Parts: sequence; structure tokens; C-alpha cells
Amino acid sequence: MPEYALELSDDERARYRLMAEAACRSEAASWATAGIAEGARVADVGCGPAAVSVVVAGVVGPTGHVWAVDGTPETAAAARETVEAAGATNITVSTGDAADTGLEPGSVDVVMIRHVLAHNGPSEQAIVDHAAALVRPGGAVLLVDTDAAAVRARPEDPDVMDLDARYRQWHAQRGNDLAVGLRLDELLEKAGLDVVAYEGRFEIVRLPPGIRPPAWAARDALTVAGLAGADDIARWHAALDRYAGTTPPPKLFAPIFLAVGRRPA
Repeated sequence: MPEYALELSDDERARYRLMAEAACRSEAASWATAGIAEGARVADVGCGPAAVSVVVAGVVGPTGHVWAVDGTPETAAAARETVEAAGATNITVSTGDAADTGLEPGSVDVVMIRHVLAHNGPSEQAIVDHAAALVRPGGAVLLVDTDAAAVRARPEDPDVMDLDARYRQWHAQRGNDLAVGLRLDELLEKAGLDVVAYEGRFEIVRLPPGIRPPAWAARDALTVAGLAGADDIARWHAALDRYAGTTPPPKLFAPIFLAVGRRPA
């Protein structure tokens, strides 16, 4: 099966910007606990198109630095475009595996890993172990992920729900755990870190027109895996178009879990 391919359309980039804005609003205290502050050195592992990296770069300021790392050259190229468009001069973008970033051990104050573990079930502990090695003594690893089984939308659409069910089936075939948010503290502890924060919240978001879910971005992979055909994709496309025209816009209810583990000094 192919790797999950991030769709780099304008709509998908908008979804990442929406997530970054929500994170900035909701996670400020946890970021501070982890050590994301003026002058900090932060690695954003699995950065995607770097929407969050840009926000973090603003927090750490010109005396700090952000290393934005993603596993595919295409996504890393999109991250560079985002960084250049934002005029952020304190971000370095590179291509690297989440379990082998190429960064030096002990070289950063904080490693942030957002919505990556759910896509890398067989490697999730190796990824967290690597992150633990990257932070200096006293530094921290910040994990953010979800429990996809608890995601809800109002109004519900049977075709959109079918798309989501196929997406979950695809992840299950790959050995991924879409409920990994429930175990973030356990992963940090197994990596030898002291858990200093573990919390959860529900994000309730009105979806702007044109925003598509991650399952839609994976439609080609679903097709290759035999979980979708042309008729399915056309049906899902029509359902998402209906969603875009709903007044008021649909509401998304998404559980977000966040954990911070500190490396013993």
C-alpha cells in the first residue's frame, strides 16, 4: 500500500491553517509548560505544510529557532513555501523520517509531534523514543493526537460517514491506532520521560466552505487499497459539496489530547 499522501491543495492548506490557529488559542499554557517560549529551540516533527511551525516561530522569536521536519520531499517543499510566504527567517525545513529526523541528539529544547502517531502505528514508540533523545536534559516532548472514534459532525451525512468509515478501515489495515490520543502518556513514560501534563479537550469548529476532511485527502490511497472506486469518490465529492452549501455551516466536534513529557535533568 502507498504511504498516506498529503493533498497539497489550497483547501487542505486552509485546513492546516485552521488547526494551527486553534492550537495557538487552546494550547498556550501547555506550550509554555513544555518550554515553547522566547529563545527556545523547537523541532516540529511531521510538520506538514508548516502552519504550526510558523506560529511556533512567532512565539520563540528571533532568538529562538524552529526545525520543521517532514517525511516526504513534496510536503517539505510545501512547508518551505509556507515559511517563505510568512517571512519567517527562524525556521529550517528538512526532510526526515519521524523516527530518524537527522537532527542531533540533545540539540533542542522541545520536540512537538502533532497528529503523526495515529498515522504511524507500527513505529509510534520508535518515534517518541527518538524525540526523547533529541531534547536536552530538562527539555520536553509535546505530543498531540486524537481519538477518531469520538469525532462527530452536525448535521450528519451518511455518505460523509461512509467516507470516514472507509478511512478508518484503511488505517486499521496498516496497523494504525486512530485512538492513540488515549495513550500519549504511556508512550512518553516508555521513552523514559516524566509526564508533567496530560489533558484533553473537545474542539467545536464551524467548518468554513471548502474545508475537506483528512479522509478525502486519502481517497487515492483508499482506491489503491481496494476500499473505494470511482463511484464512491463521486458520491463522497457530492456529499462534501452539499456540506459546503449548508447554512449555518456544519459543526465538527473533535477530541484533542495533549501530553508533555520532560527528560530528567
